[in-house]
Amino acid sequence: TNHILLITLSNVGDVVMTTPVIVTLQQQYPDAVIDVVTDARASALFAHMPHRGEVLLKDKQAGWRGTARLVKNLRRQRYDLVVDLRTDGLTLLLRARTRLTRRGSRTRGHHAVQRHFAVIAAYEGLRDIPATTLWLAQSEHNFATSRLSGLPGRHWLAIGPGARWAPKRWPVKAYRALSERLQSRFDAIVLLGSTDDTPACRELATALTLPCLNLAGETTLLQAAAVLQRMALFIGNDSGLGHLAAARGTPTLTLFGPGNPARYHPWHAQARWLQSDSGDIVDVPVDAVVTEANFILESN
Repeated sequence: TNHILLITLSNVGDVVMTTPVIVTLQQQYPDAVIDVVTDARASALFAHMPHRGEVLLKDKQAGWRGTARLVKNLRRQRYDLVVDLRTDGLTLLLRARTRLTRRGSRTRGHHAVQRHFAVIAAYEGLRDIPATTLWLAQSEHNFATSRLSGLPGRHWLAIGPGARWAPKRWPVKAYRALSERLQSRFDAIVLLGSTDDTPACRELATALTLPCLNLAGETTLLQAAAVLQRMALFIGNDSGLGHLAAARGTPTLTLFGPGNPARYHPWHAQARWLQSDSGDIVDVPVDAVVTEANFILESN
């Protein structure tokens, strides 16, 4: 098997949760080139992936014309193996010796990582699921070292108060209260998020008593991952940042309103989460978040 195509998902967190499949394929076929189909917003995660071939973008906004262009490009290559984690019928149009899809796969758990891994597990005869991962270059590590150099101490808390969807955002005032309750445990706080999250991060930064570095809108995805790798703990809403943190080995505490935390929490031995009984993230109590955060810190 020399040439593999992986059809992955679109959102940042979803893509991170497919990386155990990639790592396993690389272990099983160390000489293979792996092409990847993904969406534009997550494509940066593959910038430094070892043995990566082409990264081809699936543009949902382009409709059937975009799909036709993608299929035309993909059919120029005959693949030894196609692994389709999206399963929208694309594989049926491609030239491949072997096709693996979610159809008929038997998962050993409910988590998204387990469901993705099941697509290749039976074919490869595998049971052990590796950790999620992200591939960083020295430039990302240099960025993190430089931007964090002005903070006191080394025990830092990262907070991600944003999310793409408003019902997934815990109130800024709750994060402020949480930060006050945890300030004796940390030397400084780092705020992370996209440009859309800058208002929330700015509001939170002005209310903090601990030294604070606000990086909202100032990092790439991989730079954010390098920053998160240096944190003692990440606390945030159900968004891609928690998955980036977990993929770099950082303990996480994710707050859920709507959603299914058992299926979508970050894949990490020290990933914990809280969800309100009402399904409204506003109802997640600060006291419960403090308790969970202290539990994680005391477990390290």
